[in-house]
Amino acid sequence: MTSFTVAICTYNGENRLPDVLEKLRSQLFDEPMTWEIIVVDNNSQDNTAKVVQEYQANWDTAYPIRYYLETQQGLAFARRCAIREAKSDLIGFLDDDNLPDPNWVAEAYHFGQSHPKAGAYGGQIHGKFEVEPPPGFERIARYFALINGDKPYCYNHKYKNTHKKMFPPGAGIVIRKQAWIESVPKHPLLPQTNEDLEMLSYIWQAGWEIWFNPEMQLDHVIPKSRFDQDYLMQFFRKNGLKRHYVRMLNYKPWQMPIVVPTYMVSDFLKIIQHWIKYRRVLKQDVVAAGEMQILLTIFISPFYTGKQNL
Repeated sequence: MTSFTVAICTYNGENRLPDVLEKLRSQLFDEPMTWEIIVVDNNSQDNTAKVVQEYQANWDTAYPIRYYLETQQGLAFARRCAIREAKSDLIGFLDDDNLPDPNWVAEAYHFGQSHPKAGAYGGQIHGKFEVEPPPGFERIARYFALINGDKPYCYNHKYKNTHKKMFPPGAGIVIRKQAWIESVPKHPLLPQTNEDLEMLSYIWQAGWEIWFNPEMQLDHVIPKSRFDQDYLMQFFRKNGLKRHYVRMLNYKPWQMPIVVPTYMVSDFLKIIQHWIKYRRVLKQDVVAAGEMQILLTIFISPFYTGKQNL
């Protein structure tokens, strides 16, 4: 039987995949385990398939690399392909710019074995920057799927040490196949920038636990282009406009007439506070401008519910 699956979902990843596969080639284990690597090519237009074929031909380890082509564009569809094809119940998802530590697979497997009620869990993600981040970057680091911590905790509300505000990032997330099959709908409603929140919200609402495991660590490669102001504005806009839908996943229909106005008042006050604090530097400070963009789009997000491709 296969104990663990590493699934790499990639689009045009010919230049990034080799670094990830080399990290997986050198994984360390305290005891033998049977695992596999799945590469899901999400309709790439470069030589991604050729790169995987070359690795398959020269792969000298006991665990296999398998390749699948998913022609329907979108991370949710690539992940669904991996869920369908994985031979294990625990599936660790790596993006093609995620570089796992040497013990990442072993720690991910052992945590899943010791926490059978965990439907999903993530770990520490450290930034590997091509250039120095802009001043104030720590305020928006969570949007770049970066997270640190030295103690495990559960996101479920019944635990005293819960962290309810944010689920773990999708980079390096481990999903229990049973939890996905029981919880996640066949057709995702959100684009990639919010797909992780939608997936984890459904799993959490179905009663599965969601955990943070600090023993799982990886580096997230962040290129210079991610700090371009035009990119950041579009990125934050897409995140903000879908916030209302993600929020409402946690409420019943009868609660919405109460919580929607409450959120809008709170969001409006945050806009005012941010403008007062940063009004003199909004045109020069890319971080402050990005924060303002997401605050504004979150505020108007109730009027965009259900719209796609934002």
